[in-house]
Amino acid sequence: MNPSMPPASPLTHFDAQGQAHMVDVGAKPATERTAMATGRIRMQPATLALIESGSAKKGDVLGVARVAAIMAAKKTSELIPLCHPLAITRVAVQFELLPASSSVQCTATVQTLGPTGVEMEALTAVQIGLLTIYDMCKAADKAMVLQDIRVLEKHGGKSGSYVAA
Repeated sequence: MNPSMPPASPLTHFDAQGQAHMVDVGAKPATERTAMATGRIRMQPATLALIESGSAKKGDVLGVARVAAIMAAKKTSELIPLCHPLAITRVAVQFELLPASSSVQCTATVQTLGPTGVEMEALTAVQIGLLTIYDMCKAADKAMVLQDIRVLEKHGGKSGSYVAA
């Protein structure tokens, strides 16, 4: 090893000189890949009731948030500099009202047949879905908090499967 070169990094988005670069996935085989991410937005109980009743001033909060989340998954490579543009084959977004914690949980599942995974697309979908809820309800509740955003599982590719503990 050349002493003037930094040690090899486990972070794949840096080259041997420590410069950021897009990982070359050209030689990787296209395989089916799936990722699921989740997150929540906590709010006042009255705000959750507005969402549940469909009486928010801006309309169907969860319907709009679902479309925003799907759009976000498709635009991930435009938002995150070193992500590859992917041909996404499926995006599914679910919302669950959680009255006990006065929150809404968003779960996004993204699939592709390609040379790289879709974890970033699933995480982006969740965050934009939750931000859309914030945007549509901020007139009623500016203290909402996004929390617990994470990858639940991913399958496919060289590294195999990951399932959160």
